[in-house]
Amino acid sequence: MKKFFAKNGPGYFFLIPWFIGFFCLALGPILYSLYLSFTKYNIFKPPKWIGLENYEFMFLYDDRFWKSLEVTFSYVFMSVPGKLIFALAVAMLLDKGMRAIGFYRALFYLPSILGGSIAVAILWKQLFEYNGVINSLLAKIGIEGPYWLNDPNYSLYTLVMLGMWQFGSPMLIFIAGLRAIPRELYEAAEIDAASKWKQFYAITIPLLAPVIFFNLVLQMIDAFKTFSSAFIISGGAGAPLDSLNFITVYLYNEAFAFYRMGYASSLAWVLMLIIAIFTGVAFFSSRYWVHYENERD
Repeated sequence: MKKFFAKNGPGYFFLIPWFIGFFCLALGPILYSLYLSFTKYNIFKPPKWIGLENYEFMFLYDDRFWKSLEVTFSYVFMSVPGKLIFALAVAMLLDKGMRAIGFYRALFYLPSILGGSIAVAILWKQLFEYNGVINSLLAKIGIEGPYWLNDPNYSLYTLVMLGMWQFGSPMLIFIAGLRAIPRELYEAAEIDAASKWKQFYAITIPLLAPVIFFNLVLQMIDAFKTFSSAFIISGGAGAPLDSLNFITVYLYNEAFAFYRMGYASSLAWVLMLIIAIFTGVAFFSSRYWVHYENERD
């Protein structure tokens, strides 16, 4: 034990503010929300214990819940891979040692800082209005743009594009990972007449696997928690036809529009369980990534 604290003590010392914040400010509300998820509670009356009725109604009778899951999963499975592929492509481009690389890093990172803001969501909504900038540009080349925000066949894609636009954070992490790959490996591959694609497949991807995994987990969790952009662009109700009714938006409306706090708490815990399951699956699958990397070595 003494040896453990001698080695890890400084790290735990700097974590003390987080531990204080978690145990004194966060843990209590988290446990209380778990209790509320088993109650009927609308703020104006004391919570009434109803057991598993909230969860029973959610899984057996609530069609909007299943629709919100469909929308959320569709968004996650489209936006996260797209964002990571785009971020890796830009990172590899910036890793070539081009001039003013610091400026381009800051420029590409800027959307990650601004992307979750209300102002950007409003701007994005205006861009994709029927008479907005996007359709005006399409009209100049003879294409009639669709009703992006009012057509359920297109509305979710506007959110996916917004999510992919915020690629700056994983891009910087990818650049750091690329810089850690020894250049001698690429030089040896070039001597062996390996093509750029072969180098990417045999060197870059295996050695970058831990970084890809790290970015995947962070971006997946972030995508499941998407709220502000979906809330603003959908008008707060998940319109049109619940095509933007993310589970976070549905949870918010249940809690603060209809005051069904007990049911909203059960939705929150289901969302947390989904994130935990997918994170656990990602960590379980990472052993195969490490195995693959070691086999390549």
